[in-house]
Amino acid sequence: MTKVYLLLAALCLTISTMAQTDSTKTGNPDTVHVGNMIIVKKSDGNYERKGGVEYSVKHKSGKKRNVSTNWGVVDLGFANYSDKTDYTSPAVQAFALGSDKDKFDLRNGKSINVNIWIVMQRVNLIKHVVNLKYGVGLELNNYRYTTNWLYNKDNNNFRIDATRNYKKNKLAADYATVPVMLNFNFTPNNRSTRSFGLSVGASAGYLYSARQKIVTNEDGKQKIHDDYQLNQFKLSYIAEVQLGPVKLYGSLATESMFEKHLDHTPFNLGIRLSNW
Repeated sequence: MTKVYLLLAALCLTISTMAQTDSTKTGNPDTVHVGNMIIVKKSDGNYERKGGVEYSVKHKSGKKRNVSTNWGVVDLGFANYSDKTDYTSPAVQAFALGSDKDKFDLRNGKSINVNIWIVMQRVNLIKHVVNLKYGVGLELNNYRYTTNWLYNKDNNNFRIDATRNYKKNKLAADYATVPVMLNFNFTPNNRSTRSFGLSVGASAGYLYSARQKIVTNEDGKQKIHDDYQLNQFKLSYIAEVQLGPVKLYGSLATESMFEKHLDHTPFNLGIRLSNW
């Protein structure tokens, strides 16, 4: 009986030792043993399982696209203008009665520019370092006056309204705009959030809406739609700077926003919300 117990103990010890043995063996780094199956790496990069079955592993290509598209880019910034009007001119005084440079000052913190670029594309020109960027979208500008200017549609001129108490007084000018820029990406192999670059170019805009919005204690909210003798077309120099995840933009028009009399050349500065 003692011999039987010894035999059973030896058998249990053997089984326990086998159970702790790894069934996966590796010898040659190009050969993998999984149980009774042997997988051999071939010189062409494919793998073959002994028994005639062959399969391959495909790696994702890291090649960059030559054309990339960005939808729904939004700019948030400030709108202002450079005033070079000769307020001593009789024509200017006829167009804006009692005007001077101070009276056309803007409320800087409340004069806003919002651009909504429906689509923008970037085309590789030279090794993804030099690219062409273009798009189409809407340029929305709100100029908040410090003086109670009111546009008279019958006389086609501005006058100061001293009869009411103004809470808000702004001139809105909205354009359908097409920007075209030459983009320099100094870190083409980095992710967008770690890239550094510069874009310069020009944009062409068409004035599709102009209106004055005023809010007074006496009459509440009013909107006055007119062309305000604004230029129908707007040409601007534009630029964009990318500093990692932060993207800044700027634009400067080539001429006054008004057709005549007032020499107000608009410019915008702000932050761009974009993938690249």
